[in-house]
This record gives sequence, C-alpha cells and structure tokens, in this order.
Amino acid sequence: MSTYDYIIIGAGASGLLLADALGSDNFFADKSILILDKDTKAKNDRTWCFWEVADGEFDHLVHKKWDSIYFAGKILRKSSSIMPYHYKMLRGIDFYTHYLERINTHPNVTLVHAAVEKVEEKAEGVHVTTSGEAYVGEKVFNSIFRPELISNQNKYPVIQQHFLGWFVKTEKPVFDPNEATFMDFSIPQKGNTRFMYVLPFSENEALLEYTLFSEDLLEKSEYEDAIQDYIQQHLGDIPFEILDTEQGSIPMTCYPFHVHNTAHVFHIGIAGGWAKPSTGFTFYNTHKKVKKLTSHLKNGKSLSRFHNKDKFWYYDLLLLDILYKHNHLGQSIFESLFQRRKASLILKFLDNDTSFWEDVKIMSAPKPIPFIKALLGRVFRQSAP
Repeated sequence: MSTYDYIIIGAGASGLLLADALGSDNFFADKSILILDKDTKAKNDRTWCFWEVADGEFDHLVHKKWDSIYFAGKILRKSSSIMPYHYKMLRGIDFYTHYLERINTHPNVTLVHAAVEKVEEKAEGVHVTTSGEAYVGEKVFNSIFRPELISNQNKYPVIQQHFLGWFVKTEKPVFDPNEATFMDFSIPQKGNTRFMYVLPFSENEALLEYTLFSEDLLEKSEYEDAIQDYIQQHLGDIPFEILDTEQGSIPMTCYPFHVHNTAHVFHIGIAGGWAKPSTGFTFYNTHKKVKKLTSHLKNGKSLSRFHNKDKFWYYDLLLLDILYKHNHLGQSIFESLFQRRKASLILKFLDNDTSFWEDVKIMSAPKPIPFIKALLGRVFRQSAP
C-alpha cells in the first residue's frame, strides 16, 4: 500500500483549497499529499456565492458580481446598496479547472480518481480503501458527509436549505444585471420559509432559484412549477429557454461535527460543519477555515483545539430552533431585518463579523418573543438532568 503524510478525501471546494494551500506552501514541501475523488470535476455542477469587501483572491474566477441587492417580503419591496461589500458568484467549473491546474504544478500532490469505500484507523496509520487500491495516511482530511450523524439525534435541529434553479435566456431584455435578488418572499409560503433567488448575468440571462429552509424536500415538479409561476408573474409571457439547471440540498444545523474528529482523521467542508448554520453559505467560510487549518498544521497545534463555539454559533442555534418548530416565521424575521436595518450590516452579521453593539441592532429588529422562547427552551434544556 502507498503511504502519504496527508490524504484528502474529496476534490470539492474544501478538498481542492486545502490541497492547494498545502502544496503551495514551502513549509509542507517535504510532505506527500494524496487527494482522492471519483469525479473528474469536468462539469459545471454548482455555483457558489459569497460577499467580501473590495477585491479578493477569487476575483479572477468570479463570473459576475453585484453591488446592490433586492429584497421582497409580504409588504416590503426594497433595493439596497451593499457597499462596501460586493456580492460575487463563482461557477463550479471555473473553480475546478483553475485549482486542478494549480494542483498539477505541485510536485508533492497526487490526484487519484477513485471512489473511497472505507476509512479505518489502525496502529500504522489511517487506511483508506478505494474501489481500486488502498492507501495509508498519517493524517486524513475527510469531506465525505454522513447524513446519519444528524438524522439519528434530536439535540440539534436540522433544516435543509433545498433548491432548484433554472439558468434562463429570454428573447427580450427583462433583467437588471446590476442587482441580485437576494430573497423574494412575495411568493406563496405554504407554511414554510420559501423565497426566490435571482442572479442576473445580463439583461436577458439569469439564474432563477426556488429555495426553501425547511425540514422536508419537495418533488422536483413542485420546484419547477414555482419557478414557472414566478416567471409568469414577473416576466409575463415573454419567450425563454432553459440553458441549464442545478439542484441541491445543504444541511443547516449546529450539530457538533467536530466530535467525530480524531487525532488522525479530521473532517472538512460540510462534513466538518463548515457551512454557516443559519444560511447554508459554505464557500467563503470554507476559504477561511482552510487558512486557519493550514496555520494550525504549521504551528504544530492540536487539531482537537481547532473548533470553538463563538457567539454566532449560539445566534444560529436560536434561529434554527425557531425555524424548526415554526418554519413559517422565516419570512417575517427576514423581512423585519431588511425593513429596519441596512443590508450591509445584515451581511456583516451573517459573515460573523459584527461587534456586540451591532449584534444588538440586528437582534432587536425582529419581534423578540420567538427568540426569547427559543433562548429559554435552550436554557431549560441544558439545565435538565
């Protein structure tokens, strides 16, 4: 069996960013690194969005960016500048192509296309068995998400951010390419938290995505019907064609995935709890986590000390408690935020970057009763024998 210092399982955002961070740092030049994924990453299978101030290291890959966002609720209709932030979109294929090319230039990084079947810790190292071969790693960074971990417990609520999107092209110009629709709650809620998400690339091309924060997924036709209804309502009978589609589901939970880490196996990406629990945004959080993880390894710090609960974890937990028990409240909570607070402050809060007093401003915008009940529920739950 071939032996490596580091084995990275999965060539998604977390795996490729980590492989590149290690491979491009001279500190790890003497470390052998293996990355495993059954997929060749030759398709545009997803889009990632994030926001940041000014320019960033992904700008050369950004497909489109916006400095203004639109929010709609039951009553509110509001366009807002998000400066100093820029809302940015990355296509999966552009990301994969760039980082696979970079990884090929790192002499100590090996990429193997194979499906991982088993990960076992043994005395001589971590055995990773694939469909074709077995490998041994001193440390393994595993991005394989195991849904049973969160489905077989009830301490932490689990809500799915699930969506289906159409990339459409219209015969006539109908979109404003300078403004992204961040959340449009004007659509029927049907007892859930449902909104449309629209990213216009030009006056006649856009991604329209029907998104829910709820416990259960829908039939594919329900997402498609909702997008069709939205187009009919907002664009009328203008002819359009569907250029591409995307569909996905991201777990929104404060479940402590890190408890499944060991001295030799460390979980990354969604499998490591790197998705923002209250929004499902994952890419930029992963970017920051990879930088922190690389620093940990260079400084010889124990990976058991990598995870820490901050105030934003508790804020996310309270919101998820509310949406899990009263899913219909999502629309009113987000509408009150955008009605009473600046969009840039909301994005700063969602990016875990606000001060205590800015937190107070955000949390005082929605009606307090649901949050007080959620807080008391957590307090009494923790104090119960």
